[in-house]
Amino acid sequence: MTTTIRICAVSLILLFCCAMLSCVPNEKLVYLQNLEGNEPIADETMIQYEQPEYRLQYNDIIDIQVMTADDIIESGFNNSKSTSSSSMLMGQIAQSGGDIYYMTGYSVDVNGNIRMPIIGEINVMDLTVEDVRKKLQEKLKGYLSSEFYVRVKLGGIRFSAIGEFKHPGKYVVLQDRMTIFEAIAQAGDLSTVAKRDEVLLIRQYPSGSKLHRINLNDRHLIESPYYFIQPNDQLYAEPMKVREIGSGVNATQTLTLITTSITAVALVLNLFN
Repeated sequence: MTTTIRICAVSLILLFCCAMLSCVPNEKLVYLQNLEGNEPIADETMIQYEQPEYRLQYNDIIDIQVMTADDIIESGFNNSKSTSSSSMLMGQIAQSGGDIYYMTGYSVDVNGNIRMPIIGEINVMDLTVEDVRKKLQEKLKGYLSSEFYVRVKLGGIRFSAIGEFKHPGKYVVLQDRMTIFEAIAQAGDLSTVAKRDEVLLIRQYPSGSKLHRINLNDRHLIESPYYFIQPNDQLYAEPMKVREIGSGVNATQTLTLITTSITAVALVLNLFN
């Protein structure tokens, strides 16, 4: 009996040590830290971030609106022609993760072209939204004799969040720019066991895709070209080893695990009495 008790005691001690070692420290959870080895960035410091001008690629969707002077006079500068039913439909599409401009916008095909009525095919590959607007304006001068206005916008920012997110999925955000933290917030934040220092960003380029490793714990991330999400970005958060071990990720869970184990051992010992 004494030997059995000793074996159980040693097992509990080993279990306790493993559980404590597998707890996730705060250093792995806190965003935007001044990490050791990097030049510290003090609070209230003005950080210059890098935001490269986005250039259109295959599978992008752009919203194009052409209005003549008569159109503007008839509908006003806001061009509020949409009905309540169409607005409701667009809202439902956005909530389901679909692109609301898929039905009304212009998709960039594999050759980098969009196809518009009357004008026909226009190559927009590797152009900025402003470049497309100027190009359309020149093309339309041959078709419209009166004054006209051209507006070109990206069909929102589409991105995917997979892995250790609380709400993984595909999202469409109707704004011109979005930070990586806004994208993470859209997906419900990362789980406790997500590797915040090794988030994988899969970014699409005109010639293909690249994989980038992002450290969300590092304050210098704001200065990097990956601070802002681009259309068609994919974020993948890998799990830590603690999830594989299956122990608690914080002190409360670890204590619960140890208490349950002690109770189980005590029940086994009672069987021998």
